[in-house]
Amino acid sequence: MKTPQEIAQILRGHLDALGGPRDPFLGSGVHQLAQHYIRSELKQWGTVTSHSFEARGHTYYNWQMEVVGQQPDLAPFLVGAHYDTVPGSPGADDNGSGVAVLLVLAELLSQQQPKRSIHFVAFDLEEYGLVGSTAYAQQWRQANKSLHLMLSLEMLGYFCDEPQSQKYPLDLLGSIYPDKGNFIALIGNAKTVLKMRTLKRDITAAGTPCQWLPVINQGKQIPATRNSDHSPFWDRGYSALMVTDTAHLRNPHYHQPTDRIETLNLEMMAKITLGLSTYLQS
Repeated sequence: MKTPQEIAQILRGHLDALGGPRDPFLGSGVHQLAQHYIRSELKQWGTVTSHSFEARGHTYYNWQMEVVGQQPDLAPFLVGAHYDTVPGSPGADDNGSGVAVLLVLAELLSQQQPKRSIHFVAFDLEEYGLVGSTAYAQQWRQANKSLHLMLSLEMLGYFCDEPQSQKYPLDLLGSIYPDKGNFIALIGNAKTVLKMRTLKRDITAAGTPCQWLPVINQGKQIPATRNSDHSPFWDRGYSALMVTDTAHLRNPHYHQPTDRIETLNLEMMAKITLGLSTYLQS
């Protein structure tokens, strides 16, 4: 197993390679380079296939790779992260951090052979209304495929120890959860309560403070909990959760030109990666 320091270095390499605005319309060149990089990295660990979908009169792609588990008849994990950005933002946290962790997890799990199979998916057009993940979840449901758990890796790199650095979409949550943005959050539907408890244990054991929030009714009472690629899976009845640093509720660089690598905590990202890896092996 790699050390946190080694993983932090690998994460930095992925983030460097993914740097630059990856908007598919106004930054199409960098967007295409990001796709090429993701495909080439995943190809080191398994067979990469494309999942195409139509949007705005053009064809776009999610990229997927499967690590076959020791018991492939068990319902699999699905780990996803979107690779597009908003125009003008280099998207180091949103969502270079999620893609970087996904790529490291693919490397680690391909060498461990977990119990369950794991599908790693890089989604496109998240910033345009979860278009890529919606198309993927719809195809999964139409094929009547089972799923143990979908994990959406959505912004994993920004942490702050300052008081009042963490905000919440409801005042009530602020009276329950910490006011310092120095933890990773798990947001899951009711089906995932026991899974979130186990994942929190593994992430905490790896050295990262972790909080979890279960939601009902697909999170519709708290719209901010739906703002990533897990929600199309919620809407289709699957167990799914988001792993996140809480985005705009903490990170002042969200959707800004200042969302750069130097604002991220690579040490914390490495520990999150190790906690996720432990959980996915079970």
